[in-house]
Amino acid sequence: MSKKQRKHREHWYSGITESVQMYVPGNKIYHTMPARRARIGTLFILPFIIGFLFFMVRPLILSLQMSLSEVKLVPGAGFTMTHVMREYSIFGTRISLPLGNYHYALATDPNYNQLLVQEIGRMAINTIATIVMSFVIAVILNQKFKGRIFCRIIFFLPVILSSGVLPGIESSNEFYNMMSDIGNSVQNSSGINISESLQNLISVSGVAGDVFDVVFQMIDAIYDIVMASGIQIIIFLSGLQSISPSLYEAADVEGCSAWESFWKITFPMVSPLLLVNTIYTIIDFFMKNDNRVMERINTVMYGVQLNFGVASAMSWIYFGVALAFIAISTLIITRTVKSYE
Repeated sequence: MSKKQRKHREHWYSGITESVQMYVPGNKIYHTMPARRARIGTLFILPFIIGFLFFMVRPLILSLQMSLSEVKLVPGAGFTMTHVMREYSIFGTRISLPLGNYHYALATDPNYNQLLVQEIGRMAINTIATIVMSFVIAVILNQKFKGRIFCRIIFFLPVILSSGVLPGIESSNEFYNMMSDIGNSVQNSSGINISESLQNLISVSGVAGDVFDVVFQMIDAIYDIVMASGIQIIIFLSGLQSISPSLYEAADVEGCSAWESFWKITFPMVSPLLLVNTIYTIIDFFMKNDNRVMERINTVMYGVQLNFGVASAMSWIYFGVALAFIAISTLIITRTVKSYE
């Protein structure tokens, strides 16, 4: 083991030891401010931890078992599970593994792979657009102007509406559906779609076609982006308000412009919150009601097929993709942002 690896291992063990000592009375770390904050934070998330252990662990284990099995419903007796085996060749040796449902989801199902790729691309674009938009709006709302509180309420309203009221209106309100149909009919009858026409014009000209495709996708999804940016705005705004005004005063004395103060003070101080907002945005997107992968999983599970095994395998694949993107985002952001105490 090299000296660098040994040092990294000792640092890792030391971190675990300190984390445990924060919760154990009778040592010097227990009485420090970081330990106190850690205990207070643990108390805040304790209801979630208890609820997860009592109500979520068993369904997760059962879902994993279903993803490896063929599930048959037995009237009056629940269901039975039989492993779906598939042979694989590993280093010339034939091995049977219960991964038949995963193979069906990835290699046989006609729609799942296509929808998964489409939703991943849409997630990446919407996540970047949501983070950028929420940060810009938070910077604007942090300025001093008349009606600032009213503007903050307006930008936070989508969070309240999207919690259940607005989706219900969109799906069940006859007047809303009628007006939507009328708008689509008028647009189709006119034969002119400004966004599509402009996109076609730029594509024909050959000017940065791929870049403009991404931009137009963001424009088309502006409604979803605004609806999903409320929490991120609040998080960024809390970070902006925690920056000491003395830093800006010192920068002003040194002759820094507002642009330089933004990149030297504002952005570095708020950058650690990028990780929190990115993780939240990714998870929020993967759990949206209009997610086509989720619709496909529900169709396989509750549709004509009633295939709980394949649907569970699709769900675990989807869960793995979400974790992979969270891990990639965490790795990129933690290596680029600055952390301040």
